[in-house]
Amino acid sequence: MLRDLLHLFYPTSCAACDQVLLKNENTLCISCRHQLPRYNFQYHNAEIIKKVFSGRILIQNATALLIFEKQGLVQNIIHNLKYRGQEDIGSVLGQWLGNEIFKSTSYQEITMVIPVPLHRKRFRERGYNQVAKFGKEIAKIFEVPYEEKILIKTKYTYKQAKSGGYERWDNIVGSFGLQNPNKLKNQHILLVDDLLTTGATLEACATELMQVSGVKISIATMAIAL
Repeated sequence: MLRDLLHLFYPTSCAACDQVLLKNENTLCISCRHQLPRYNFQYHNAEIIKKVFSGRILIQNATALLIFEKQGLVQNIIHNLKYRGQEDIGSVLGQWLGNEIFKSTSYQEITMVIPVPLHRKRFRERGYNQVAKFGKEIAKIFEVPYEEKILIKTKYTYKQAKSGGYERWDNIVGSFGLQNPNKLKNQHILLVDDLLTTGATLEACATELMQVSGVKISIATMAIAL
């Protein structure tokens, strides 16, 4: 009864279409769940994403849950997650993708999940890392450690939404560091982020992680801009 009263007086909206959710819906309305453009990694070879990093870094496997389109539902989801405090979106997307890739033999060697980190100044501005709950849910499904304090952002960088590939790399290179790197030795890390565009941020993170002996990198993101 209390939940019904809260829903009546404080209705929540769908993170994609902003329509009021029904009481049996969570974060995303049923209609949007069916309409969202899926990447469908089962039918898209990992090479589609891996070629983004071709000649730059070695990626074992790579996938995304959704396809990002400007002015589309996925853009609204990412915007609500990053700028409107709707942190639980990450949990929903993490459960969704985590359950799918857990069934795939390509991801059974994952031993650790690490998120792309925020600089402490950006963390204070936003109040949370938008990738944290996404990564935690995937780690929970795989029953592996979620480590958010090993890979750190050491340099505060400007927002990159409108930058091209070279500008992004020039902005991000040298921005990450490691704490307690011995914990990474011989680990197969699933590196998680919200959106894959040029791959500059993920490349910089993976480059840092792969300085440790025996590290392998796979990638999973909430969305990809094809």
